Amino acid sequence: MDIKEIQNLIKFVAKSGASEVKLEMDDVKITIRTGSDQEITYVQQAAPMQAAPAQQAAAPATAQAPAAPATPAAPAVTENDKYITVKSPIIGTFYRKPSPDKPTFVEVGDSIKEGDTLCIIEAMKLFNEIESEVSGTIVKVLIDDSSPVEFDQPLFLVDPS
Repeated sequence: MDIKEIQNLIKFVAKSGASEVKLEMDDVKITIRTGSDQEITYVQQAAPMQAAPAQQAAAPATAQAPAAPATPAAPAVTENDKYITVKSPIIGTFYRKPSPDKPTFVEVGDSIKEGDTLCIIEAMKLFNEIESEVSGTIVKVLIDDSSPVEFDQPLFLVDPS
């Protein structure tokens, strides 16, 4: 992992609002802690023998982390069975506008059709337009502008009728 990747990781963690992130790979261990006014980043070189147990300990924590956001999303879908949920196809930063001085792509109550751009998700400095796969009316925007999103995270509720 080079310095650019570490800097990008720090920026992403700062935007996400997480208070602490630990990352362990091979012989590198990174801990990023964000506080009220300051960010503290620790990068440590671990001995190869210590890396293997640390990775095994980190694996269960990593497996539990994605499960937590998926659990609250499931009840929201069951309450709104008549709506279609548009989900994020990638991890990145969610933007409702093409640029800060432009209007949003869609608002609540807007009619959309297949192929209409709903939002942009920035991932690794690439801006990916997310297009609608259904026609209908936007019922609810589930994510705030400039917020980090995860893979398969619900973004919009669409009424197909």
